[in-house]
Amino acid sequence: MQRTKVKELLTGAEVGKEVLLKGWVRTKRGNKFVNFIAVNDGSTIQNLQVVADAEKFGDEALKDVTTGAAVSITGELVASQGKGQAFEVIANTIEVLGKADPETYPLQKKAHSLEFLREIAHLRFRTNTFGAVFRVRNTLAFAVHKFFNEKGFVYMHTPIITASDAEGAGEMFHVTNFDLDNLPRTEDGKINYEEDFFGKATNLTVSGQLEGELAAMAFSDIYTFGPTFRAENSNTARHLAEFWMIEPEMAFYDLKMNADLAEEFIKYIIRYALEHNREDIEFLGQRLVEEDKAKPQNERQEMTLLEKLEFVVSNNFERVTYTEAVEILMNSPAYKKKKFQYEVSWGIDLQSEHERYLVEKHFKKPVIVTDYPKDIKAFYMRLNDDGKTVAAMDILAPGIGEIVGGSQREERMEILVERMKSVGIHEEDLWWYLDTRRFGGCPHAGFGLGFERMVQFVTGMGNIRDVIPFPRTPKNAEF
Repeated sequence: MQRTKVKELLTGAEVGKEVLLKGWVRTKRGNKFVNFIAVNDGSTIQNLQVVADAEKFGDEALKDVTTGAAVSITGELVASQGKGQAFEVIANTIEVLGKADPETYPLQKKAHSLEFLREIAHLRFRTNTFGAVFRVRNTLAFAVHKFFNEKGFVYMHTPIITASDAEGAGEMFHVTNFDLDNLPRTEDGKINYEEDFFGKATNLTVSGQLEGELAAMAFSDIYTFGPTFRAENSNTARHLAEFWMIEPEMAFYDLKMNADLAEEFIKYIIRYALEHNREDIEFLGQRLVEEDKAKPQNERQEMTLLEKLEFVVSNNFERVTYTEAVEILMNSPAYKKKKFQYEVSWGIDLQSEHERYLVEKHFKKPVIVTDYPKDIKAFYMRLNDDGKTVAAMDILAPGIGEIVGGSQREERMEILVERMKSVGIHEEDLWWYLDTRRFGGCPHAGFGLGFERMVQFVTGMGNIRDVIPFPRTPKNAEF
């Protein structure tokens, strides 16, 4: 007999039929007449109740049917007589495929803190919260590919190992096959990277953008979706050392077209998740409601998770320039009452508290901020006619701040070279990148969306470590 997943059984399509169910026991309760076993196989947040007659299955047969045990059950799917579930299985056979010692199995019926569950990330998928989070993550990932495929974009795999630093921040993980106890040195005592595997210093990528631009100069519209790495020694709820980025690059696009695509993209994937994971999102939303009850009234969410997501997909994003955003902040009650931790003035890199004020307090909707000062943005962003700002954009979302960063790229060879010099990048290090300006260059643009931040936004999870299966953070590379 072929196994049927719990999600399908709960539709009732197999009522009256003998079915085969396999999964993990969530709970077991009973009396001298009957046992009720809740089984989940990860296909849905809902458990399926299995009814085991006490006369048919004695205590000995059910003693290993404990929370966490893997079971295989055959029986008839019937309409449930009890409350709380529409269908249940009347068991004919129950086989324990894998025991779980109730004395040591760490996931019991009581609620567990998210901090504790991070310590057992290999088991946290079995909880309702993380089951919901990672089903939503799966749906969002599928929606990403669906969106770009429908628009005729080419999916490009950019390198994980690279010799360039697209962001210019220098916070990179080095890649080497050197014996670290016996490093080769040059005459002046520096590490001799010519003897390394690639013959030069290499690192894990911080972005696929530069390589993506090369592909866009042939295919017009491409996107990457892959892991990126940042060796930033930060232990905040917003940072990971390993995370996933979605980075489209489009030839013949200007900044406005870039922003339009990013807004359309965000709305599309959120709408797709609402259509395909509504039950999971409703559960996660209720979890937030319960969390809010413990907070002071002024710190509670104004909208439920579902309301927030519906609001985002049904409203146009607000658009302001960086200069306008700074003026709004400097005229805000929060600034005048000195409630911002960080100073506000033209030329600063907006902090998370500033971004969230714009989104959550002032506009009360997602905001696209454009035309940032050139000195706080990357060398590849197109210089505006004022000579002070670049054609950059960030999309700010409620709850988490920046969710997308992008720009029109600098296609003018002379200006690009000057910008590279100003930040200490040598032409010979990016000769291949400059070739795209030498040979058939054109106006083009692109953006990057941090996938984990998008998953955070859709699930309402407050810590980025809770939306990636196995978080990599300073002093933590477990599992």
